[in-house]
Amino acid sequence: MTSKIRVRYAPSPTGHLHIGNARTAIFNYLYARHEGGDFIIRIEDTDTKRNVEGGEESQLENLEWLGVNWDESPEKPGDVGPYRQSEREDIYMEYAQQLLESGHAYYSFDTSEELEEERETQRAKGLMPKYSGKWRDASEEEIAAARQEGRPEAIRFRIPNEGVYSFDDMVKGTVEFQADSVGGDFVIIKNDGMPTYNFGVVVDDHLMEISHVLRGDDHVANTPKQMMIYEALGWKAPIFGHMTLIINGETGKKLSKRDTDILQFIEQYRTLGYHPQGLFNYISFLGWSPGGEKELYSPEELIEVFDADRLSTSPASFDQNKLDWMSGQYISNMDTKQLTEWALPHLVEAQLIAEDAEDDELVYVEKVVGLYQKELDYAAQIVDLASIFFHDIPEYTESAKKALAFEGADQVIESFKNQLNSLNDEDYQEDKVQPLVKAVQKETGIKGKNLFMPLRAALLGEASGPGVNETVEVLGKEKTHSHLDYALKHINQ
Repeated sequence: MTSKIRVRYAPSPTGHLHIGNARTAIFNYLYARHEGGDFIIRIEDTDTKRNVEGGEESQLENLEWLGVNWDESPEKPGDVGPYRQSEREDIYMEYAQQLLESGHAYYSFDTSEELEEERETQRAKGLMPKYSGKWRDASEEEIAAARQEGRPEAIRFRIPNEGVYSFDDMVKGTVEFQADSVGGDFVIIKNDGMPTYNFGVVVDDHLMEISHVLRGDDHVANTPKQMMIYEALGWKAPIFGHMTLIINGETGKKLSKRDTDILQFIEQYRTLGYHPQGLFNYISFLGWSPGGEKELYSPEELIEVFDADRLSTSPASFDQNKLDWMSGQYISNMDTKQLTEWALPHLVEAQLIAEDAEDDELVYVEKVVGLYQKELDYAAQIVDLASIFFHDIPEYTESAKKALAFEGADQVIESFKNQLNSLNDEDYQEDKVQPLVKAVQKETGIKGKNLFMPLRAALLGEASGPGVNETVEVLGKEKTHSHLDYALKHINQ
């Protein structure tokens, strides 16, 4: 085996890329890049009944969107392919045959009904269900008869009767398992000829020269089975590291698809217009920390500081609000034109702007997006925040109605409207409007929130939001006066 660090991310196309899998990929990627090693993508697609259309493409496209790249994959093959398990069937059978010949494996011919009946009998006796091993010592005649009968044929690994399997985990330290605790002889080749997970992953990791296996805590129980196979084939096992579970920060329970308050899939974040670097940055902190107070890192900085010794032993708490904040930090510093491109599909879907909008309309949209850029956590929020800019008259929130009910609100709005009349059409600019607000304060004697909240309410339909000066510049003369007139009418009614 090579002395070079080689790690892999091995998704199954039975689903799309979710937070947990993305973390596995990102941690492996950061570790490989930090150590100057290789990061490999391998597709574990042998569960053909559960594979979903577009599953593989979703995994790879969304990893690329996050900013993860790799050295070898099905589309970027190296010398140890194929990189899809469905294309490696002959390889698995070769090593399964080796285990059969050495006595470490045997043929079994159980039907699914027989296996279920066996499990039910064990449960009824209060026992933990495990395979009875009834084909363990079958004779050649019994095997031939089973084949003649057309019974389903699988290959099972023969678990040692005794022994301890231990490994030094990169996260957990020393972990030990008794040989008889893994649940009975397990299938390594299914009756459709495909390998099971625990067999396929051992063969692939060995032949692809994987040096370290970083994966989720839910795989710990698989490790002794895999170590048995490594031992039986005379191979050295890689170094294992099992990352802690990700829990829902609100409930304290393991993150699950039932957590409807949390977005689970990377595609969802991508569609909503989250910043990929913000998401990458946040996921990198789920079970690892560089130490110190700094929270915002570029991918290059994360590669530089990534230290596997700092992988946490405590569950990683997923906080949607923290993720939103982090994405917002990146969005506030991005190019406004690019952010506008992210926002446009959402404005079109909300029918606030036409899909074939003219150039001058797009210039207006960019101004609106720029006005709210510091407030956006993701691009889709622009619809709720800025819809007023695409309507003729505002729809007042409760806070706006309260602001317009302030004593003197009508004086403030009337005075501001009169001050604006001193401007030429082309002078509706932030720097020209600012002194007019000060003039309103001087004329009415009203200041602070009693001045600014009625003006914002009149212009935006909200008592809070962007500054009055910037808002007037984006609205322009016609909309500004229309909104102010509508507010005065509302107050008088």
